Amino acid sequence: MEPTELRLDVFGRRMAVARRGDQWQVYLLSAEGKRRPAEISIPAALSAAEVPGYLADLLHEIATPRNSEVRLLP
Repeated sequence: MEPTELRLDVFGRRMAVARRGDQWQVYLLSAEGKRRPAEISIPAALSAAEVPGYLADLLHEIATPRNSEVRLLP
Protein backbone atom coordinates (compact mmCIF):
# COMPACT_ATOMS: atom_id res chain seq x y z
CA MET A 1 0.00 0.00 0.00
CA GLU A 2 1.30 3.44 -0.92
CA PRO A 3 1.80 6.14 1.70
CA THR A 4 -0.90 8.81 1.84
CA GLU A 5 1.61 11.58 2.63
CA LEU A 6 5.25 12.21 1.82
CA ARG A 7 7.45 14.80 3.49
CA LEU A 8 10.29 16.02 1.35
CA ASP A 9 13.17 18.43 1.27
CA VAL A 10 13.00 19.83 -2.26
CA PHE A 11 16.22 21.75 -2.90
CA GLY A 12 16.10 23.16 0.64
CA ARG A 13 12.34 23.76 0.77
CA ARG A 14 10.26 21.53 3.01
CA MET A 15 7.10 20.18 1.39
CA ALA A 16 4.36 17.71 2.12
CA VAL A 17 2.65 15.86 -0.71
CA ALA A 18 -0.62 14.23 0.29
CA ARG A 19 -2.84 11.81 -1.61
CA ARG A 20 -6.49 12.88 -1.29
CA GLY A 21 -8.72 10.51 -3.19
CA ASP A 22 -7.21 10.23 -6.64
CA GLN A 23 -5.32 13.57 -6.53
CA TRP A 24 -2.00 14.76 -5.11
CA GLN A 25 -1.98 17.97 -3.06
CA VAL A 26 1.25 19.84 -2.36
CA TYR A 27 1.91 21.99 0.71
CA LEU A 28 4.83 24.16 1.76
CA LEU A 29 5.90 23.48 5.35
CA SER A 30 7.16 26.14 7.73
CA ALA A 31 9.78 25.57 10.43
CA GLU A 32 6.94 25.59 12.98
CA GLY A 33 5.14 22.79 11.15
CA LYS A 34 2.42 24.94 9.61
CA ARG A 35 1.43 24.18 6.05
CA ARG A 36 0.07 26.24 3.20
CA PRO A 37 -1.03 25.09 -0.22
CA ALA A 38 1.61 25.26 -2.94
CA GLU A 39 0.65 26.08 -6.51
CA ILE A 40 2.16 22.87 -7.85
CA SER A 41 0.22 20.23 -9.77
CA ILE A 42 1.29 16.61 -9.74
CA PRO A 43 -0.35 14.22 -12.21
CA ALA A 44 -2.77 11.90 -10.45
CA ALA A 45 -1.35 8.86 -12.27
CA LEU A 46 2.06 9.17 -10.57
CA SER A 47 2.88 6.74 -7.78
CA ALA A 48 4.35 7.89 -4.48
CA ALA A 49 7.74 6.55 -5.61
CA GLU A 50 7.62 8.81 -8.70
CA VAL A 51 6.76 12.04 -6.84
CA PRO A 52 10.30 13.01 -5.71
CA GLY A 53 11.68 12.64 -9.25
CA TYR A 54 8.79 14.60 -10.69
CA LEU A 55 9.37 17.46 -8.24
CA ALA A 56 13.11 17.38 -9.01
CA ASP A 57 12.38 17.75 -12.73
CA LEU A 58 9.75 20.43 -12.18
CA LEU A 59 11.67 22.56 -9.67
CA HIS A 60 15.30 22.03 -10.74
CA GLU A 61 15.73 25.78 -11.31
CA ILE A 62 15.64 26.44 -7.54
CA ALA A 63 18.53 24.05 -6.88
CA THR A 64 21.75 25.52 -5.52
CA PRO A 65 25.17 23.98 -4.90
CA ARG A 66 24.26 23.74 -1.19
CA ASN A 67 20.73 22.37 -1.83
CA SER A 68 21.11 20.19 -4.88
CA GLU A 69 18.77 17.26 -4.24
CA VAL A 70 15.27 16.13 -3.40
CA ARG A 71 15.11 13.79 -0.43
CA LEU A 72 12.47 12.15 1.71
CA LEU A 73 12.19 13.39 5.28
CA PRO A 74 11.35 11.15 8.24
